[in-house]
Amino acid sequence: MKKFSSFMKSERGEPTTAEPRPEDRRVQPRFTTQFRSTFSGQRQEGQGRTLDISAGGCKIESDMKVEQGAKFECRLHVPGLDWPLRIDEATVRWVGSNSFGIAFSRIAPDELSKLKAVLSDLQGDE
Repeated sequence: MKKFSSFMKSERGEPTTAEPRPEDRRVQPRFTTQFRSTFSGQRQEGQGRTLDISAGGCKIESDMKVEQGAKFECRLHVPGLDWPLRIDEATVRWVGSNSFGIAFSRIAPDELSKLKAVLSDLQGDE
């Protein structure tokens, strides 16, 4: 994996930790991002932009309408990775007007290692 932070700075400026909303119940830190994402499942396919990410899930901005509780396979196109980060199963936790939040329900151990490396690089760039 190439040094992730150099790609992030050139694509979107300095990474920052997103400010949590008072109703958030997260225990993991989340980071502001701008990754392209694709997702499919339940006879739907779509794409969007990952706006923030943590070890447990992410927020995706998309025009595709999804329902709370829907399950998808998700791929996050992280700059610096040779292949998209694959989340085998993600569950929609909340839905907004043009975005939704997903929790990572199932991820392969090697993909989890990549996710942790991405988050570590994001944290190191603060």
